[in-house]
Amino acid sequence: MKISNETKVGALTAIAIAFFILGFNFLKGKTILKTGNYLHAKYKETKGIMVSNIVYVNGFPVGAVAEIENADEKLSSFIITIKLKGNYEIPINSQAVINTNPLGNPSIEIQLGNSSQYLNTGDTIHTASSLSMLDGVMNKLSPVADQLKNTIQTLDVVMKNINTIFDPTTKNNLQSVIANINKTTASLVGSSASLERMLNNQSGSIAQSMNNVNSFTKNLSNNNDKITNTLNNLSITTDHLSKADLSGTVEQLKTAVVHLNELMLKLNSQDGSLGKLLNDQSMYNNLNNTIRSANILVDDLRVHPKRYVNISVFGKKDKTGPLKEPLTDTSKTTN
Repeated sequence: MKISNETKVGALTAIAIAFFILGFNFLKGKTILKTGNYLHAKYKETKGIMVSNIVYVNGFPVGAVAEIENADEKLSSFIITIKLKGNYEIPINSQAVINTNPLGNPSIEIQLGNSSQYLNTGDTIHTASSLSMLDGVMNKLSPVADQLKNTIQTLDVVMKNINTIFDPTTKNNLQSVIANINKTTASLVGSSASLERMLNNQSGSIAQSMNNVNSFTKNLSNNNDKITNTLNNLSITTDHLSKADLSGTVEQLKTAVVHLNELMLKLNSQDGSLGKLLNDQSMYNNLNNTIRSANILVDDLRVHPKRYVNISVFGKKDKTGPLKEPLTDTSKTTN
């Protein structure tokens, strides 16, 4: 069976047209057979997104926009079909955000979630709205403009109050305040000069104090051995004190104090002889009289020994009367 040239030309033309359509759609990101991995995203506005616009994940291109359709006849929402280049594992809580670029084409950024479950081909991904650069700037400038407006109103009120209080009396008071400030400034200048003299490296009092401190530390350094020996002796002394039976000594001291208290009580009482001697006036007088009589007897024995012992062969007995009181001690009077 022979095929005519017209048939061959017609078939080739149809095949060429088919390849042209397929290639054109492929370049636009569309495919007639719709094979591969697809995701759907529903938006209220497309923000100028076009077919074949790039889809990114963390700045990496993972696909392109394959198709844009309206979800209803009222054009209240739109469904964008995303064709992925490969079988990527995208968590189900991920979000697709349309990013606008005033200097280029808009794109879709898939912000990955943290779920352990992943989207399958044909699933619908969550969407989120993103502000454009101009919208962000305006949103940031709006509060600033409101604050600036309030500030201007407050400044206007303050200026009116200033105009009302700046009468001649207030001006004079302000001049007095400024004069006082000038005096205070002059005092501060004098104080700073005094402080500078104080901080002088050669003649300042602080420099002299530092020199004294240096001398003191130098003396400490020179007598380091002596200080070490003193500390060692102090350590030995404290060691001996810690080893000493201080508790026993304290107990003995307490016992001695108790005995001394008992002795003092006995001396204060009239039960014992010593207590009666100290507290009984009659006993003291009797003892005093006894001592006085003994002194008289001794003096009489010394002055008239012949009255008591007569050993003289030729002498005669002393017949003078006895002494009535002790003789005066001439040695004490002469001294």
